Amino acid sequence: MSNRVVMVVHSEWREKRISPHLTARGYQVECRCPAQGDRLPENVEDYAAAIVLGGVQSANDADNVDYMRHELDWIRRWVEQDRRYLGICLGGQLLARALGARVDVHPQGLHEIGYWPIEPTKESGDLFAGLGHVYHWHKEGFELPQGAELLARGARFPHQAFRRGRAYGLQFHPEVTGEDARGWLGETSDYEARPGAQPRDLHLASIEKHDAALGRWTLRFIDRWIGERVADSGPSPVSIVATPRVAHG
Repeated sequence: MSNRVVMVVHSEWREKRISPHLTARGYQVECRCPAQGDRLPENVEDYAAAIVLGGVQSANDADNVDYMRHELDWIRRWVEQDRRYLGICLGGQLLARALGARVDVHPQGLHEIGYWPIEPTKESGDLFAGLGHVYHWHKEGFELPQGAELLARGARFPHQAFRRGRAYGLQFHPEVTGEDARGWLGETSDYEARPGAQPRDLHLASIEKHDAALGRWTLRFIDRWIGERVADSGPSPVSIVATPRVAHG
């Protein structure tokens, strides 16, 4: 089994929760940014898994933005071969589109920003045990692709997590730490003007209340998703640094 994981990013921001955990388990995490002209790997056999993170882009940009079209086509080919895939926020929306489902804004123009509860479905089994609230920062959501299992629901955006084969799509951000969330708040001046955004005081209090549980769940989920541990292979290489700054979306 390969020990390489490709992580597709959409900005210069680097998550600090999943990559260190994978590296400690012996995986090499390679970052690729199509927005900066990176081609995504063609030979899927060279990789154990793919993770596609969030971004300010829309999954619907694939209709008229070349690098997003390239990414969407690559995701479609990846999952057609039943490879391990984890899509987070934009990455989950791109997975939904790759599988033929629609991605769109909330019908009332609401955003989902802050910590919000999710409701596991019976199909999820014990996947979400110990997890109540998860972190969100988005204004679009995905429909459930044909043949996929819905794993979690939400009140505002009903489809929060799904699985088809070994591919998972999450609407929320398990990779975002409390430090990241505070940083995103600090660099987003129009945050509270966005319809439906959690008030800043509640948002900050929710970091203290929910971040630790979300972090513990994330590492358990990654272990369950990627499977067996591999031999230690040294530090994770980073192939690119992108120019857009903001990573949430």
